[in-house]
Amino acid sequence: TKAPFKFSEMIGLGKSISHTGASMGYGWDQEKEAEEVYRQHLSGENPKEITQEFKIIQSQNHKCKKNTLSFVLSPTIEDGRELKARELKEITERFVKEMRLEERQAIAFVHRNKSHLHIHLYVNRINFEGKAYKDNFIGKRSQLAAENVARQLGMTTVREVQQQKLEKVRDIRAEIRQIHEKVMTEMRPKDFDQYLKYMKQGDVEVLPSINKQNQLQGFRFEYNGESLKGSHVHRSLSMGRIAERIGLDRNIAQNIAKEKTMSLLGKTIGVSPNLAATLAKKTIKMAVKKSIGLGMEM
Repeated sequence: TKAPFKFSEMIGLGKSISHTGASMGYGWDQEKEAEEVYRQHLSGENPKEITQEFKIIQSQNHKCKKNTLSFVLSPTIEDGRELKARELKEITERFVKEMRLEERQAIAFVHRNKSHLHIHLYVNRINFEGKAYKDNFIGKRSQLAAENVARQLGMTTVREVQQQKLEKVRDIRAEIRQIHEKVMTEMRPKDFDQYLKYMKQGDVEVLPSINKQNQLQGFRFEYNGESLKGSHVHRSLSMGRIAERIGLDRNIAQNIAKEKTMSLLGKTIGVSPNLAATLAKKTIKMAVKKSIGLGMEM
């Protein structure tokens, strides 16, 4: 049955931790207007008592060091404003069920201090028989569980929201791709600076996409009032594929991989390790293709 509330999306994060007390203390932080929304097989009245109850069960299994599971469930800002304690409890219960963690000690708090409401859930990784919960791919499984809960409650999941957005701008994506192809085949840029310049001549603003660590992780494409990640326009517009098409110099790519920086429009910017490795791999691949081609011509 559908619950009487609807959501746009929900994100689920999960990991195994060893610092139970400290994490529980953060979850229970009164300054963050923490409010308990879920509790299972526990009677403690503060983080210290709850941690102690967890430890009694955890003492049955000395091998498992990261013996507490920590999850964060985040609905959108708009949805968060609407949610009452009863609804937050239902979300948590369903998530626990999806993760098959029902018969374990667990406690969850909601933080309402920021505009973005989120639930902190702590579950004892060790069950009453002393067995540890398998935590392989727990991050991925947490997100899938959150998406399943979203579907059950008539929510729209992150992936579906993204898909809807991309469908809405399908024509714009096609136009950006067309301009990109024209630049590649007619203008033949030799480096990223030239590519950015030629794209701008076609009315597409190509901007560096910078992550939280202040590192370049790709390009964003702005056109007709829309701003899209390269991979959201088309996979051929990822920075690695662009490097391949322009024939990025192998020495430049290896230098980027080594220094984790690159020059773009006269500025030196940090590059994410992932992107640096991708660029190096693409140029090696190009060099191999070239040498095979030359070998065949001889």
